[in-house]
Amino acid sequence: MEVYEVSTSAKKTKSVYISTVISIALVLLMTGLLGLLLVHAKNLSDYVKENIVLNIIMKEGVTEGNVLAYQKQLESDPYVLRSEYISKELAAKNLSEELGEDFVDFLGHNPLLSSIDIYLKADYANTDSIETFIKKVSANEMVKEVVYQESLIDMVNKNIRTIGIVILAFTALLLVIAVALINNTIRLAIYSQRFLIKSMQMVGATKGFIRRPFLGYGILHGLLGALIAILLLLLTLHLGQREIPELVFLRNWFEFIAIFVIVALLGILISGLSTYFAVGKYLRLKSNELYR
Repeated sequence: MEVYEVSTSAKKTKSVYISTVISIALVLLMTGLLGLLLVHAKNLSDYVKENIVLNIIMKEGVTEGNVLAYQKQLESDPYVLRSEYISKELAAKNLSEELGEDFVDFLGHNPLLSSIDIYLKADYANTDSIETFIKKVSANEMVKEVVYQESLIDMVNKNIRTIGIVILAFTALLLVIAVALINNTIRLAIYSQRFLIKSMQMVGATKGFIRRPFLGYGILHGLLGALIAILLLLLTLHLGQREIPELVFLRNWFEFIAIFVIVALLGILISGLSTYFAVGKYLRLKSNELYR
């Protein structure tokens, strides 16, 4: 009979531990998914900003050599990510393709001017920085004008700011929920061991001695849950990029690894602290209070 009771207790404890690890893994998975969403949202924001073009139209008569020299000068500017020289001939060819007919033959000459397309770094793709950059560029005697879609930039920055606030608020809320769920899961697991904790205390074991194995298991469960969550996150990334190949442009493994490390640390930290306080609670209770 004693062997049966020990076996039943061991199976019960094992099932509690397994359910704890699975619960931790699911909560950390949701937290990690939100982290990946934040990273992709930021990278998408940067991608959109860095593809907003400023057209620097050069004056008539400026030689190609001077334009190319000025392009190199612009590329050394801290605001500039990259640039592209558009000659009069290339501009005419692009416009002809858009119109579907050769307007140069119709007009008898090419009225277009050479230009430089400027793509700014994401940090400078805002109205204030662009206006500062345009003032600096417009001071050059070779530049006729600078053209860009101001309304598009304002709309992009406004929408990105709004989406960022919503995602950050949701992240904070989910983090609080994650901590609460993991804490409750571990408290329930420790609750099933409350009589063992009190028995060890009654035979003279110190609080530190009693806490040690529970803390070890708690940290191990947090780490196992985190590893399962990370594997599922990697699978999600793989499936997402297979279904949406464009996501490869937003891929940043350094940021992804940072999220995986944070997920692992959250699992270990929350599990460890929750276990510490849960065991402490039953160490403080009297024997008759364990039946409540």
